[in-house]
Amino acid sequence: MLKDKKLILGVTGSIAAYKAVDLASKLTQAGAEVNVIMTRSAQEFVTLLSFRAITGRPVITDMFDISSEFAVEHVALARRAQGVVIAPATANILAKLAQGLADDMLTVTVLATQAPVLVAPAMDAAMFQAAATQENLAKLKERGFTMVGPGYGRLASGEMGLGRLVDAQEIMDALKQVLGRGGDLAGRKVVVSAGGTQEPIDPVRVITNRSSGKMGYALAEAARDRGAQVALVTAATLPDPFGVETRHVQTVAQMREAILSACQGADAVIMAAAVSDFRPAEVAKQKVKKSPGREALTLKLKKIQDFFPEVPKGVLRVGFAAETENLVANARKKLREKGLDLIVANDVAASDSGFATDTNRAVLMDCRGKEEALPLMLKSELAERILNKIVELLKERGAGN
Repeated sequence: MLKDKKLILGVTGSIAAYKAVDLASKLTQAGAEVNVIMTRSAQEFVTLLSFRAITGRPVITDMFDISSEFAVEHVALARRAQGVVIAPATANILAKLAQGLADDMLTVTVLATQAPVLVAPAMDAAMFQAAATQENLAKLKERGFTMVGPGYGRLASGEMGLGRLVDAQEIMDALKQVLGRGGDLAGRKVVVSAGGTQEPIDPVRVITNRSSGKMGYALAEAARDRGAQVALVTAATLPDPFGVETRHVQTVAQMREAILSACQGADAVIMAAAVSDFRPAEVAKQKVKKSPGREALTLKLKKIQDFFPEVPKGVLRVGFAAETENLVANARKKLREKGLDLIVANDVAASDSGFATDTNRAVLMDCRGKEEALPLMLKSELAERILNKIVELLKERGAGN
């Protein structure tokens, strides 16, 4: 998503300006060309050399610098930009942008660009909550600017409040979402499940599995970055992805209700969650105690009814087959019996693939009989491969209507 993108990073005069160096580094590592514009006050907090060393690009500070590659036409940078990020954004820059001022290189660039602009505010909590700042933020949102943050925490004043610059990863996630608005899933709604469900034994103990939710989260983020409206139903404890409607559940019953609700008006549902097949037939009202003479505890389990068939007709259905043996045969059977459009089969017995790892290897099988074995790769990469198949299937379905 960020590879080869021409980005502008605007840095303004906040104590949080040092964090922009880390952001510039991460954007550059992601393959983007990062052109940093620093305001005069930003240079009081961090040096030009820091950004130049990180990005390998000259830092722009003066729109009348004749040595700059953009000196002949000071809006040239704005015209070639594919995205603009202002981080940190002070109350002062928000006010200037809201009023349409163009008195330095950053404000000129923002006013002249057609690229999407992402703003990450950072300031004292009282300044952020001030009526003037809130009015300026509202104006910028109305004009199509995207806001990310600020976060809550300890500020430079030593007080706790809302005004911290959010971390670099959150800004990058927001940027990827903004840049992906016109992607191949734009206008589509995708529902994703993640994590391992939990069925209670008593108020303390549960039956669960080893699913971490990482694959589901990777799918939700990748779909978001391709322009989809994404609903994530999760039993995992991972941080909520930026820009994704996230619903937290624990039991299969809760997941069923959330999935079926989210599937209304959806184009595709991806069941990446490891949903429990059985639950205790009876749930103890109080914690089961270890008592003298009790050497064993017997649990009677009851089969849980599969709710996948209840997904509304017309929704593309994608399932996962986490297997420890006969991978392809078991997945093919599941594909047929559940009436799925696509199934992702992976061997969870392998130490480098499946639950609680950052990598996965899988076999993709679709309802047309096509089968594709994929090598070990990051779950984020596998998510893209799965979504490629989903886009392909959605296009075929649309062409057939």
